[in-house]
Amino acid sequence: MTDAAQTPGALEDTGGTPVRLGVIGAGWFASRRHLPDAIANPQVLLTALCRRDPEAREKMATRFGVPMEHAYEDWQRMLDSVELDAVLIATPNALHYEQAKAALERGLHVLVEKPMTVRSAEAHELTALARERGLKLGVALNPPFWAHCHRVRRALHSEAIGALESASMYWSGSAEYVFGRAPQPADLPGLVPPTMFRADPQLTGGGYFIDGGSHLVSEMTWVTGLRVRRVAALMDTTPQDMRIALSLELENGVVATINSIGDSKYLRRRVRNIWGATNGTITVSTFHFETRIEIVGQEPQTFREDDIFPVSSPINNFIEAIEGKAELYSPGEHGAHVVEIVEAAYESAATGRVIPLPSEPS
Repeated sequence: MTDAAQTPGALEDTGGTPVRLGVIGAGWFASRRHLPDAIANPQVLLTALCRRDPEAREKMATRFGVPMEHAYEDWQRMLDSVELDAVLIATPNALHYEQAKAALERGLHVLVEKPMTVRSAEAHELTALARERGLKLGVALNPPFWAHCHRVRRALHSEAIGALESASMYWSGSAEYVFGRAPQPADLPGLVPPTMFRADPQLTGGGYFIDGGSHLVSEMTWVTGLRVRRVAALMDTTPQDMRIALSLELENGVVATINSIGDSKYLRRRVRNIWGATNGTITVSTFHFETRIEIVGQEPQTFREDDIFPVSSPINNFIEAIEGKAELYSPGEHGAHVVEIVEAAYESAATGRVIPLPSEPS
C-alpha cells in the first residue's frame, strides 16, 4: 500500500467492458457518496436503481442518469428484470442479508453498506456463498479506505515500532438527528433527505453502536490485523444505545478499548486514538485525523488529512477488485468479524458477561 493520493472517481479509462451496476436503496447516503463515485468512474455503467418513494426515485434516476424504466420500486423485480454484473446495497441494516444473498445467488458481485448484516451467522453465510460462487463481496466500512488507517497499519506492522502493547480509541459526536432524537440539520448534503430507519431498532439492529460504532471496530481490527477473542461492554439503552465503553482482548493478548459517544452536545466530532508499542507510539486526533508517529531513533512524523478518503473509495476499489486489478480493502471476512464483535458487545452489555469469540473465521 502506498501514500499516493487518488481522488475517488478520478480514474482513467483503462478499456474493457464497464461493470453494470444496480443500486438497492438509492437514498440519502448513496446520493452523497457512492453514486457520485460510480458515475465518475468510466469502468461503471450505472444501469438500474431501486427506491420505494416515487418522488425520490425519479429524482435519483434523473440526477444519476438511470432511465426511468430501470428505476424500480421493488428490488427483487429489479434483479429479475435487468442484466447486471454487480449491486450496491445501501438499505436499512436489517435488510442487507436477504438482499445480498439474493444478489449473490444470481451470480452478482456485491458491495454492501455497513454493518454487513445484523447477525454474525448471516454475515458468515454471505462470505461462504461469495467464496463458493467466486464473487466479490465488499463491505463499505470507512477505515480501510482512510489514509491515516493505511499509515497506522503500515507503522504497526513495521519492525521498527516493535510489538503492540496497547490500543485505545475515543470518538465523540452528535448523531441524534438520524435516530429521530434531534431536529434534522437544514444543510445536510445529499440529493434526497435521510429516512429515519435508525429510529426503529428492528431495522437498525441496535442503536448507535451497530451504526457508527461498526467503523470504530473496523479500525481497531483493520490497522492491527488482529482478531478479537473476547469482548466486554457497558452501554446505555435509552431506547437506542448512544454511549459505550468496550474492552477487546486481541489475539496477541493486548486489551484494547473503544469509548464512543453518539449524543454529545459538543457538535464537532472529537477523535483521540493511541496505539502503543514497545518502541513507539502512534496518536490520531481531531476529525482531520492528524497522525503523529513516534519511533525510537527516528524523527517524529506528523500527517494531516484534508481529504480523508485519498486512498480509494469503496466503489472504485470494488470495481478494480471485480476486474482483477486490486484486492478488496474491506472484504466480507473483515465485515463479518466486525459483526461478530458488535453482536458480542450487545450480548455483553445485556448480560454483564465477557463474551468469547471464535479463534478463526467461520
